[in-house]
Amino acid sequence: MIKVVLCDDHAVVRRGVRDTLMEATDIQVVGEADGYAALREVLRQHRPDVLLLDVDLPGRSGLEILAVLQEEESPVRTVMVSMYPEDQYAIRCLKAGASGYLNKGGDPAALLTAVRTVAQGRKYITPEIAEMLANHLNAREPGELHESLSERELQTLKKIASGKKLSQIAEELMISPKTVSVYRARVLEKLALTNNAELTVYAIRNGLV
Repeated sequence: MIKVVLCDDHAVVRRGVRDTLMEATDIQVVGEADGYAALREVLRQHRPDVLLLDVDLPGRSGLEILAVLQEEESPVRTVMVSMYPEDQYAIRCLKAGASGYLNKGGDPAALLTAVRTVAQGRKYITPEIAEMLANHLNAREPGELHESLSERELQTLKKIASGKKLSQIAEELMISPKTVSVYRARVLEKLALTNNAELTVYAIRNGLV
């Protein structure tokens, strides 16, 4: 039996997803959450195989929660779910460590396929996403250095460029100041920069802030 947890701030959406999953005899919804705080407790209690995580959550976004799960090396396999088209978030989610990406307006059958696929330890990628990944690899332009940053590194870059101190960034991302310093050092190295002023200029020029 595949144990699944749902995280979406809309109860109606959770109900629709739950009803779809209940049609399968090999899938069980063991818990639900409407945000980060509730999700932490649900994951601790049920230890699911698969997490269906909404991208657009109030407070901590789905991508921020995914980053936390990656840092903690959580064994749960995450499928990001969003109302946004694949071309806006799919590649970013997969790069951040998600096992799959689903559009809320897609075929309900795809939901079952995605859960079963990632539960087996594989990635769930639609033909549309596969094509985007291929185009992304072929069309990357020189100078888009921030494309090589991890989700956490990109978050750190944006927050530094917004004028926030390391201690503030650490509090917002729920990590230690030392870890923030490590991310900052990686960003500087990957972007071939030397200080926060140059980071800020880079972020502004590339429309990151």
